[in-house]
Amino acid sequence: MSRMTPFSNPLLLGFDGVERTLERLQKSGDGYPPYNIERIRKDAEGGDTVIRITLAVAGFGPGDLDITTEENQLTIRGSQADQKDRDFLHRGIASRQFQRSFLFADGMRILGAELKNGLLSIDLARPRPERVVKKIDIVVSD
Repeated sequence: MSRMTPFSNPLLLGFDGVERTLERLQKSGDGYPPYNIERIRKDAEGGDTVIRITLAVAGFGPGDLDITTEENQLTIRGSQADQKDRDFLHRGIASRQFQRSFLFADGMRILGAELKNGLLSIDLARPRPERVVKKIDIVVSD
């Protein structure tokens, strides 16, 4: 018996990678660090929409954070080194590591990142989609 998936419809061609990506994202269920995603403005120049991802990363400095993109995936990693020279009487703030990934559509670009007051903000521009209509010629062969 074969497994039925949302992308197994014969009319959806070439979506195998999307299905694998969705499965991978579904498995990453850790809620740390919390984040917001918001549309902040339209870029005045080209009409691009700017999207901001904000992560709550209190206690992390710029050297503790790593932001990378690979293909259409944005990955933010945070790691803090334990400070062995400190003698805690009570330790309620754990130094922990995290990795948070976001997928973005083709054509999106990263505008920049800013760390301010424990919040890491990453801005992305989503260009206005262009409508492309292409005529396909029919070759007759007898």
